[in-house]
Amino acid sequence: MKFKFIYILSLVFVLFSCKDETKKRIVETEKDIKKKELIFSNIEKGWVFNTNPINSTSQANKSSWNEWRMFLAELEQKPKKTIGAFQKKSAELSKKVMDLNNNIPINFSTPQIKSRISMLITKVEMLDLYIHLDNIPDKKVVGLVGEINVELISLQNQMDKIVQKSKIPLEEGESELKKMLDTSRAIPNIKIDPNLPRVE
Repeated sequence: MKFKFIYILSLVFVLFSCKDETKKRIVETEKDIKKKELIFSNIEKGWVFNTNPINSTSQANKSSWNEWRMFLAELEQKPKKTIGAFQKKSAELSKKVMDLNNNIPINFSTPQIKSRISMLITKVEMLDLYIHLDNIPDKKVVGLVGEINVELISLQNQMDKIVQKSKIPLEEGESELKKMLDTSRAIPNIKIDPNLPRVE
């Protein structure tokens, strides 16, 4: 008799404790869903890239530099509905931004442009990293979108600066001076064999 009573009592205790855990899980799941909805909402509001060319040079590059045009077109398309769509978009952006290094137009193949492209690549890679985390830091993602916009403007301004400098006419003798300063044209150092006879 005692064993039956203890058995029934422990069964009742187990059933009530299971109900409590189920309630806790439901509450935690609801909190998690609300948190994810808030993160999605914040990212959706902050996912605004400035893809419009800011000067005539970047407009011309959009038509002549294929990788630049494809990267800007990818930035223009805003994902919708789920965080997964934003994750896919950031992965695609990461691929497209890497392509910018492949075919830089000759007149823009300068250290200044390459460093700005590298900064843009870094920011897009960071965006891709943060948005793929389990616990997405939405404020950092939105902040990186703004930083990417700043890098885009910086890159476009540098391209315009190069074009404007190329339009300035050279002064008389400046081209010869540039040739003289070119170290690749310098006379190579000839090693003199110390065993050879010398005329003094």
